[in-house]
Amino acid sequence: MNEEIVFPSKEYPHDVHVVEVGEKKILLIGTAHISQESVDLVKEVIESEEADCICIELDDKRYHALSNQKQWQSLDLKAIIKSKQLSTLLASMLMASYQKRLGGKLGVTPGAELMAAANTARAKHLPISLCDRDIRITLRRAWKSTGFFKKSYLISSLFASLFDNTEVSEEKLRELKQNDMLSELMAELGDTFPELKRVLIDERDMFLAEKIKGSPGKKIIAVVGAGHVAGLKERILEDNREKLEEIISIPPVSKMWKIVGWAVPITIIASLVLIGLKKGVAVAGANLLYWILANGIPCAIGSAVAFAHPLTIVSGFLAAPITSLTPVIGAGYVTAFVQVMVKPPIVMEFEQVGDDISHVSRWWKNKLLRVFLVFFLSGLGSAVGTYVGGYEIIKNLFN
Repeated sequence: MNEEIVFPSKEYPHDVHVVEVGEKKILLIGTAHISQESVDLVKEVIESEEADCICIELDDKRYHALSNQKQWQSLDLKAIIKSKQLSTLLASMLMASYQKRLGGKLGVTPGAELMAAANTARAKHLPISLCDRDIRITLRRAWKSTGFFKKSYLISSLFASLFDNTEVSEEKLRELKQNDMLSELMAELGDTFPELKRVLIDERDMFLAEKIKGSPGKKIIAVVGAGHVAGLKERILEDNREKLEEIISIPPVSKMWKIVGWAVPITIIASLVLIGLKKGVAVAGANLLYWILANGIPCAIGSAVAFAHPLTIVSGFLAAPITSLTPVIGAGYVTAFVQVMVKPPIVMEFEQVGDDISHVSRWWKNKLLRVFLVFFLSGLGSAVGTYVGGYEIIKNLFN
């Protein structure tokens, strides 16, 4: 008679949780992504247990980025700009930079425990299951779920985090997990940004749980961030397979925003036509010229402040009056694309961006960060020009 194998085979710290669902036994290891202690714990558990599969809180993109030190060489900035994903890329870089700085203080690469799980699994010839949702989908759903004012607050908070010099030690990380302070932080996030918590935490808990349960074998070790453990312990016991399709889709732009987006250009064009009918072609032409200058000059100034290439500045001046009359594309995307074409960042600047991003002056020196400056400052200039030009045209219509 075969002796029953006990899973887990020994006692571990409270960071390791056992969940049973059907015939599956799952060991959830809650980690801190910048903790050497978490790295050691992950290795110990995987080496000690006879698991059938190792599940990791990574998607294909993040796994490739962590395992490939030259991932920047394959990044296609032009494709990112064309798909209007510059904001998503910047948000990802801001979070990665913050984790990298904290990890640097502890001598640990962010995500080191996840890679330790993958490497230890390969050494034992165990299958690896990447169970997280595509990071691009998560960021895009998070961005679309957040209102304008909360977007502004969130971005300012992310930028403020770059200059946070708070010292974080292994002891503080241990205390954070032991006192269940992560659950409190998640609750606070839910109070301040309920839509953001739903996308970043709750939806991913659901996705992770279903992917973990769907992984092969009866004995599974899952390595996830400690902030996901409480939610996973509940979601694993539920059946949410039917909800997966919904949470991996990008919500379409609402009809109201589409209406608002087209209302501005229609109003401006209609006003110019009415001015021409009421006051003559010459007056309409003068208002059209005002529109061109009101949009082009601020956009060009924004590009110049970002130290953009002269061709980028000219393209901003020419594009802003046109892009302001369509919600399909903004002037910032045009100037960013031209800037990448004429001043493409080099590989070294991609590799240094994690350090450069936390120093204001380096945004103008690093050509990758300068693309973001061009994007935002020229776009801001165009937005100001749209308001000023639109106000003047409508005022002239009724005077």
